[in-house]
Amino acid sequence: MTAVWTLVTLWVGLALIAGLLSVWLRVSTALTEIIVGTVAQLIIGSAVGATALGINEPWVKFLAGIGAIMLTFLAGAELDPLVFKKKWKEATALGIVGFVFPFLGCAAAAHYVLGWEIMPSWLAGVALSTTSVAVVYAVMIEYGLNRTEYGKTVLAACFINDLGTVLALGFIFAPFTLHTIIFAVVAVVVFAALPRITPWFFSLFGGRPSEMEIKFLLFCLMGLGALAGWADSEPVLPAYIIGMMLAGTVGRDHALVRRLRAFTFGLLTPFYFIRAGAFVSIPALIAAPFAFGFMLVAKMVSKFIGVYPVTRVFKTPNPEAMYTTLLMSTGLTFGTISSLFGLSHGIINESQYSILVAGVVGSAVIPTLIANAFYLPRHLLPDNPEQEKKETKEPAIAAPLREATRKAD
Repeated sequence: MTAVWTLVTLWVGLALIAGLLSVWLRVSTALTEIIVGTVAQLIIGSAVGATALGINEPWVKFLAGIGAIMLTFLAGAELDPLVFKKKWKEATALGIVGFVFPFLGCAAAAHYVLGWEIMPSWLAGVALSTTSVAVVYAVMIEYGLNRTEYGKTVLAACFINDLGTVLALGFIFAPFTLHTIIFAVVAVVVFAALPRITPWFFSLFGGRPSEMEIKFLLFCLMGLGALAGWADSEPVLPAYIIGMMLAGTVGRDHALVRRLRAFTFGLLTPFYFIRAGAFVSIPALIAAPFAFGFMLVAKMVSKFIGVYPVTRVFKTPNPEAMYTTLLMSTGLTFGTISSLFGLSHGIINESQYSILVAGVVGSAVIPTLIANAFYLPRHLLPDNPEQEKKETKEPAIAAPLREATRKAD
């Protein structure tokens, strides 16, 4: 067990470093964790060995997997049904073009420019068509945009985008078997029953030190996740839908959401984001810099061509239009899942896998950095200039206390 505790200490230390960098650089913690994971794997791997960071240790994969599931669930729970009903046309249009344009564009780029075969090219289109709900949600939480109508609309568009990615991966590559039918039937029954069962369960057993609410949610998420894996699907998809179905129950319980965030962001997501960054092979990118850069540019350009005009059709002003476009250019969860699926099933080779994962992770970092640096819609942030002026007149102890309360919310 000594080796395990040592590795845990290393990972928590990397998460702490990433958190400090996030504060100093004023960027999202998710991005610094990805970058720290990439650099740590390069340095530690070169000095000690490629397996020293333990990114393929079962318990690391387990924590990272739960982190992805919980992030996706929380993102779904943040969707306000009233906002989605009001903005469903915009969210649906953004999600569809956000999937179709990069799916076709990146597949064509891989086939006609890089010379990949047909099936690897289609896989490249699937992997780079995604929008990272995990990254977008983490950024929204960081700035408080998740509480705004704008932020909830973007999260809904991200869900529709990734739904297209999952369906494309399933129809083109994954086998459609009896397991798939059983999973679909059980999932539909659970999705329909949860909005009624959950409030009843919470009213009877909630509010106890044993955190029965969290245990109940974990049971549902892990159960459907296991069934999804059995059916060759992905656990994060039912997690997002469960979050959406329970938005009216969990999403409105602010105390429960705070506890879930503390559990998720404090322990789980560092393993997810650091591990995602560690998958990037810098030597492989140095050996083929054009391929990586070209696929990253192909994704961002195709996303821009598809998403930005739609934002203007719905009369979204700048900087929100550019911010939406850049956030929807991110990719991580489904992109890495799709790439790993292709590698494990022999659709792509290791070199193609490194190029795709590097492009996916690069799309998680570069568009978000540009968005937050140049197009952040500051007028939508909770701390507006008028509020800041008011804060300067408060006693010295008042502002820190209020800021701590705001972050907790």
